Amino acid sequence: MIYRFRSPATADTLMLGPQGEQFLRAIGREPAPRGILEPADMAAALTALQRAIELDDSERAQQPADEAVLEAAGQDPVSLRRRLWPMVEMIRRSQSAEAPVVWGK
Repeated sequence: MIYRFRSPATADTLMLGPQGEQFLRAIGREPAPRGILEPADMAAALTALQRAIELDDSERAQQPADEAVLEAAGQDPVSLRRRLWPMVEMIRRSQSAEAPVVWGK
């Protein structure tokens, strides 16, 4: 399952199902096959993403940095900061252009 996030202000961004659902939960949305993030809601979404990224960064600072160790422990070796960066940029650019972000599977 793949989520495709679209905005007239940017290129499309694709995310696999689990990562797309992680993003949607981080902005306070329940994962759904289709949805829209209106420009009026983007400031709150960016704030929520920043909080989630900071929390992930602080948790990672207390763990081993070795990717193999993280994978063996069942943890994602890719930080939330790296994983969500394309969406943060999409939302920022869309907010500036007053354009919505829509998604679907």
